[in-house]
Amino acid sequence: MDVHGRDLRYFAAVAEELNFTRAAERLFISQPALSKQIRMLEKQLGAELFHRDRRVVRLTAVGEVLLPHARRTLAAWQAAEAAVEEAKATERHTLVIGMSTSPGRGLLPALRTRLLSRHPEARPVLRQVNWADPTAGLADGGSDVAFVWLPLPDGDRYRYAVVAREPLLVALPDGHPLAARAAADREGAVDFADLLDEPFLALPAEAGPLRDYWLALDARNGRAPRIGGVVGSAEETHEAVANGQGVVLLASGNAPLVVRDEVIAVPVRGLAPSQLAVAARRDDERPLAVAYLAAAAKVGAGAL
Repeated sequence: MDVHGRDLRYFAAVAEELNFTRAAERLFISQPALSKQIRMLEKQLGAELFHRDRRVVRLTAVGEVLLPHARRTLAAWQAAEAAVEEAKATERHTLVIGMSTSPGRGLLPALRTRLLSRHPEARPVLRQVNWADPTAGLADGGSDVAFVWLPLPDGDRYRYAVVAREPLLVALPDGHPLAARAAADREGAVDFADLLDEPFLALPAEAGPLRDYWLALDARNGRAPRIGGVVGSAEETHEAVANGQGVVLLASGNAPLVVRDEVIAVPVRGLAPSQLAVAARRDDERPLAVAYLAAAAKVGAGAL
């Protein structure tokens, strides 16, 4: 037996009014249509629900039994509808922001302020993503927008706004010979050519072109890098450098994540600046994603 919620609602209205005309007005339907639906319900149940005559409508014994169950079912469905609407609103107002490390640079509060000024109902939620995913959750849909380093794999799938362009540093263990060379240099820097024979720390292979970027493959003239280890977090990077496993390139704004204790960083000549961007999927036209990307574009243009 498959009884619709509408049928129970019609039944409950007649049972409470004990008058088909008033119940029909309450339900905003015609009285003949209501009578027809009640008769169809009775046919489905195989029992009459109301005693009817010209003067009075009364519940039958079967109707008396059904009424409390109908009320509970209708109340449960109303609660379900309310829960669904709340979940839809939460989903509509939530913006998941992916990142592999905290972007720092005052970016999160600046972008949050801009987003909420346009969409006060927005709920920005931060999501930490492993370094193996250079899209910070965009590729698998786990993030709506993300802080990413360029270049992005499958770049045509995304649109982005660059929020920081920063020179590259190399993190070295304190006491490394190149640290002394940098100290003696007028600019306090080293040339990338001086690093070609050094073991480098690399991102996981899954990072694709981003792994190649931080190994500076384009500046090696075809010379393969020596890989001293694979790192998946800032803490792993710090420990690996301090232990002498290898050196690693850093954006200057990320130096505080790695440089401490026995690790230092010096500027590197001969490499193009790094680019930190906020990205979203190109086909995502939801208002919050579009607004966050627009805010990032303004911040990137210098309107922090």
